[in-house]
Amino acid sequence: MAELSRRRMLISGGALGAMGALAMASPAHAWTWSPQGSIAGAGAGADPRWVWDEEADQLLASLLDRGAIPEVNRLLWDWTRNDQPLPDGLPADLRDFMERARQLPSWADQGKLEVAAQFNKARGVYLNLCNGVGGGMLATAIPNEARAVYYSKGGADMEDRVAKTSIFGFAVGALNAYRPDGTCVVECVKTRLVHAAVRHLLQQSPHWGGDIPISQEDMLVTWHTLPTFAMRKMLEWQVPIRAAESAAYLHVWQVTAHLLGIRDEYIPATWDAANAQSDQILPRNMGPTREGVELTDILLSQLAEQTSPLSVSRPLCNALARYLVGDQVADWDGIRREPIWDPLIRSLWPRLVRFREGLVPLPLVPETAWIIDEAVRRYILFFLTKGQETKIEIPTANRPGS
Repeated sequence: MAELSRRRMLISGGALGAMGALAMASPAHAWTWSPQGSIAGAGAGADPRWVWDEEADQLLASLLDRGAIPEVNRLLWDWTRNDQPLPDGLPADLRDFMERARQLPSWADQGKLEVAAQFNKARGVYLNLCNGVGGGMLATAIPNEARAVYYSKGGADMEDRVAKTSIFGFAVGALNAYRPDGTCVVECVKTRLVHAAVRHLLQQSPHWGGDIPISQEDMLVTWHTLPTFAMRKMLEWQVPIRAAESAAYLHVWQVTAHLLGIRDEYIPATWDAANAQSDQILPRNMGPTREGVELTDILLSQLAEQTSPLSVSRPLCNALARYLVGDQVADWDGIRREPIWDPLIRSLWPRLVRFREGLVPLPLVPETAWIIDEAVRRYILFFLTKGQETKIEIPTANRPGS
């Protein structure tokens, strides 16, 4: 029994299996976050470590076994807009699933989504820094995530992997994210399909050997390295944020979580609930791995290359990453300490924030800042893709040799 994954226990043992799997969890790490704090306001309260995405998982396992994925990827290549009909020729079971998966939840608030878009416009420089560099460094210090990335197909070509992650991140932060002409619904649904495929494929890798990857908790952990982390950093930097903006920024990520396949009973309803959930699950999911250290080195090397026209060196990138995530995470990631740049970044960044915030209320400053941020995003994507069109695709294999 000990050699079986916990999920196999759940499947084979029904309710008794579920009780047994939950009993194996350490009391010190028991799931205590209440679903009353969720967007649903209620739920079973099951530990999200042993909950996955059952409908998507069964579907993608079937599509992979049927050899249907290459044709699916071809058909979905030009499916890019939220309001665009699904292409003809998709397998019927996939089409039915995607039609349901692309629907916004009943609780989605278009007004809040529009406020969030304007907030992203005004605060893009902070959000891109926190979600890109900060979120990337946190991700490599999450063993489950680092190993899943490393041994899946994307781990063999990190420029392509980061480009596709950036496509998703930029879609969430776009001004038209959830408008009909936006792309966020598309990128969320495609990412949900990718996650299900990776769950199926990684279990076949001799290097994996653990529980089924990308559980509901794994997705929540990643979610907290993005909006929760970014909001905490902006408050730490004393960036002025109105209550309506704060609520709207949370809302766009709540909708995104739902479309990624996270159950509503796990999606925090408020920032207080989000912070409480983050404080419970991040500590039990973070630590050092060899794969994480290797991925961190690749990511920081890419960052230094991306910004080379600005004469930004690797030591500065190291210092910026350490400043964002703190010493413990930076040490787990194997990021070198920089005796010159570390204290300089700590001293200079808060001053830069104060200077920038003094300018934001002036006419045209938010628009100008958005233009600059958008130019940086386009440059990063161009660099990562080498100018080639890149889109999120469902994998059919793990990393070569894995």
